[in-house]
Amino acid sequence: MMTTKEIEIEIELQRSLEGTHQYRNGSQRRAATGASTTRNRVIGASAIGAGAIGAGAIGASATAAARLEPSGRVLYPELSYAIVGALIEVHRWLGPGQLESTYQNALEKELGLREIPFRAQVPIAAQYKDWEVGEFFADVIVDEAIVLELKAVSTVLPVHRAQLTSYLRATGCRLGLLVNFHVPVMIHGIKRIAL
Repeated sequence: MMTTKEIEIEIELQRSLEGTHQYRNGSQRRAATGASTTRNRVIGASAIGAGAIGAGAIGASATAAARLEPSGRVLYPELSYAIVGALIEVHRWLGPGQLESTYQNALEKELGLREIPFRAQVPIAAQYKDWEVGEFFADVIVDEAIVLELKAVSTVLPVHRAQLTSYLRATGCRLGLLVNFHVPVMIHGIKRIAL
């Protein structure tokens, strides 16, 4: 017999699979961002192979992807579900214990298979008053809307949250996902941060 929590997760998985399909069709993407889908260093199904799409699609649970943001509504719900599904699929294949770069490479492949536009290792200028004083790199920016900060650590620290918050402010994106792959169940390693 399934517990109430397991039933809720199962329902949310079904909803997220539907959301991933809708997102892949493009109608939700344009509505979510209002922007063109042509991006720098975007990898799509044409570059990797469209035949593998959908076979292992998994969605998110309500606890990770459907929290209300400070504005009182969920930001980019369809895109969030699609990203979390890709994260779960990568974690399912690789498990915990790999290097961050390994997870990043696999996530880039999975986002491409799902035809979700993204840019990886995006340079961001560090500003001090009116001067550019350095540069840092966001791990992944998905559809110019959501910043992903990937980690493979035993414990997510407050400094990791601060790092993602800095990336959000510098890029102008309103939503970030702090992702720690060093967990037994991926959904427990995803934290949403919204400005």
